[in-house]
Amino acid sequence: MPTPTPTPIPSPSPVPPACAPAPPAYALVATDLDGTLLRPDDTVGTRSRAALALAAAAAGARHLIVTGRPVPGVRALLADLAYTGLVVCGQGTQLYDADSARLLRSVTLDREAADTALGKLEAEVGAVFAAVDQDGPDGVTLIERGYRMPNPTLPALRVDSRDALWERPVIKVLVRHPELGDDALAAAARGAVGDLANVTMAGPGTVELAPYGVDKGTGIAAAAELLGIGPERTVAFGDMPNDLPMFRRSGHRVAMGNAHPELRAAADEVTATNAEDGVAVVLERLFG
Repeated sequence: MPTPTPTPIPSPSPVPPACAPAPPAYALVATDLDGTLLRPDDTVGTRSRAALALAAAAAGARHLIVTGRPVPGVRALLADLAYTGLVVCGQGTQLYDADSARLLRSVTLDREAADTALGKLEAEVGAVFAAVDQDGPDGVTLIERGYRMPNPTLPALRVDSRDALWERPVIKVLVRHPELGDDALAAAARGAVGDLANVTMAGPGTVELAPYGVDKGTGIAAAAELLGIGPERTVAFGDMPNDLPMFRRSGHRVAMGNAHPELRAAADEVTATNAEDGVAVVLERLFG
């Protein structure tokens, strides 16, 4: 009787080596404040707070606040949020470390150039009312007679003359016109100011002049470099044209439901309004 041929036993499949977990799709959540993360009453909703915590817990994503407000205008909010990360303030002119309460970088607007820019604008549209945000972690917002703060919750000090605006270094100038709307004033300012300053619209009644070449895009780039996170792993939320440079440095761009049409046109998606916790709606989907 012939000896049966043994059936070969297949070699076990090689066990793949242990791999590090894949990095999250988005490692940086960049949010504007006014009109975006903040509700109309200047608070952060419970749902948005929970969604930011979810993003951090589920994927280790970092939250980066990117705001037009200067450092003194965000301190109380940072404390309320127990926020200890980096903050891009003043339309990209300031980079602040909330953990150490230290200003890491600040770019000032040449005061002579700013005064000249206002003169050129007034030659085009007539008299305007101006305010300035002073440089430094304790800088003051100064407003000349006739200027009305768009956000009454932010502190400001009234001065008697325009010359008083330039007594200390400033990071930006805020401009209002008694008749022109924001879009018309911003367009006129861009045509009149040229390369004396960077012109942006940051919110209702908020047309601003910042150092030329400085904006939220340069600010978020500086913060992301320190954090070691590339643009493709950043999701950004905003509501006004001043958020466009931030959108250009982000992999996914989300406009709020209350956003300016120019920003909505540049967004990858439009979420709910800031009153409806639109930031949370997207974060729950991305990280939930």
